[in-house]
Amino acid sequence: MKDISIYFQQLERSESFPLESVGQKIEIFEKDNFPELQKGGVAVFYVPEHRGDKQIDHDLPAEKFRTQFYNLNLGFEWNLPLYDLGNILPGKEKKDTFFAVSQVITELIKAKIIPVIIGGSQDLTVAQYRGYSSLEQMVNICCVDHKLDLGSPDVPMHAHGYLSELLLERPCFLFNLANIGLQAPYAPKSELDLFEKLYFDVCRLGEFNADFKKAEPHLRNADILSLDVKSIKASELINLDYTSPNGFYAEQICQITRYAGISDKLTSFGIYNYYPEKISGTLSSLIAQMIWYFIDGVVQRKGDFPVGTKKDYTKFSVHMEGLMDELVFYRSNKSDRWWMEVPYPPKEGSKWERHHMVPCDAADYQLAMKSEIPDLWWRTYQKLT
Repeated sequence: MKDISIYFQQLERSESFPLESVGQKIEIFEKDNFPELQKGGVAVFYVPEHRGDKQIDHDLPAEKFRTQFYNLNLGFEWNLPLYDLGNILPGKEKKDTFFAVSQVITELIKAKIIPVIIGGSQDLTVAQYRGYSSLEQMVNICCVDHKLDLGSPDVPMHAHGYLSELLLERPCFLFNLANIGLQAPYAPKSELDLFEKLYFDVCRLGEFNADFKKAEPHLRNADILSLDVKSIKASELINLDYTSPNGFYAEQICQITRYAGISDKLTSFGIYNYYPEKISGTLSSLIAQMIWYFIDGVVQRKGDFPVGTKKDYTKFSVHMEGLMDELVFYRSNKSDRWWMEVPYPPKEGSKWERHHMVPCDAADYQLAMKSEIPDLWWRTYQKLT
């Protein structure tokens, strides 16, 4: 593993923390001692890079979220290594910060350590994605956001329009993009049309509120999770930097992060548009709990993504009129979670191996039983062929 300590500013921790708290377990970059990283762990770090959001021109200390996180009790059976690597300070130019973030993420993923990035502006998602480029595998991104943030290739990348930059990257390793929490007033028709044309997925805020389990398959299908703090109701945050009257409640956002942690496929998690509060500690406390629930989900992973042998799964085949092949579903005997199999051209080989088994739920199987092709199956089929 390459030395990534060069990208970090170490922390100064002076206070002590209760027994059985996160602060007693987590290894921190302090006193010139960078942690000896072991596989299977989770590594938190902070990136105060706000230049992608021109509305923000201040940097406030971010120690509040750390203090809140360290004071939380350890979860049940938290046997995995925990690290706080410190702060990646902004470079002379934004691209320098992006390079540092992508290099750190690459090395952590190679070492089978899950990075949890606390941002700065959400265009850092591009740096998070670039961390996967050296792995040369197709990846899925899930954005928890009230907007699509597609932007325009004719405008410099910024926090409210960064995805166009990502879509134009060459070589492109993006297979699917999903949005959870979209609010109609923030969704231009042109962006929705492009999402539809690219067969990307959207779970609107109203759909989530009607049934929060609608989001779970999208989270289970993601390699990368990018969460915009602005997708949370402003009344939950008590911070003047956030003004949205609608959005997720605090308990909902913690449900989402726990679902993400449980996903066997997800290998990095970014929390963006976090602007440390000047007075109240409510937002920092919520950030700390989001990290806590994500880690608690990681601990509860089942290791049941259906690759290789399917002996631990129950197979369901549904004949569909007009299709050459049956629709095939698998239900895990460990977790009762569902997947559906989508055929792909044999000549493509292993390129699509991680993407033709699509997370779904029992409702998709019931839909197929009524001779209706699930939308998720159809969109995936279009991308594979």
